Amino acid sequence: MGRTSNKQKSGSRGAAGQLRIIGGRLRGRKLAVADLPGLRPTTDRVRETLFNWLQFELPQRRCLDLFAGTGALGLEALSRGASEVTLIERNATAAALLTEHTRALNDQCHGSATVAQADALQWLTQAKMPPFDIVFVDPPFHSDLAAPACALLQQQQLIHSGSLIYLETEKEWPLKVPENWRLEREKLAGQVCYRLFTVAAEEDLT
Repeated sequence: MGRTSNKQKSGSRGAAGQLRIIGGRLRGRKLAVADLPGLRPTTDRVRETLFNWLQFELPQRRCLDLFAGTGALGLEALSRGASEVTLIERNATAAALLTEHTRALNDQCHGSATVAQADALQWLTQAKMPPFDIVFVDPPFHSDLAAPACALLQQQQLIHSGSLIYLETEKEWPLKVPENWRLEREKLAGQVCYRLFTVAAEEDLT
């Protein structure tokens, strides 16, 4: 993913196409997207809906963007007031481009974003850090990564009671998430199903 500064473009190396930040301090900023097969940025329509859901939740929150790809979700969260955003991306080219963007964008936002080039499931297994308030889970379609990623978030205590989890999958994916995740929102857009969950405390389970 790439980024345009006020005077010049950055992140153009190995880039094809652009992604636009749709809200917040960076609204309208165009970001270059790495030229990689299968890279699928979340559409403007879906992002608009998602961030309408989250509009009062993002300020000063710690966010995790798994399978970050173009960074469409994590960088949108940064633009809209998140205090910390951690983006996890396995592909070296995409991660390098994301790193360029975060270095440039951090100075223009109240929060900061960092990038880790890593396999998301391995990163979840090894991560040692406080729980996140908001997590974006948007793995490649038909990859069988959504369920284990959700399970690891819970097992590794990387979320807490009240955390919000955004999950984007192919519409035929059989829903399989931890039992204390409560479905708050769910919509379809073509072949995409996207959902927002709240993590419930054990004492709240019925």
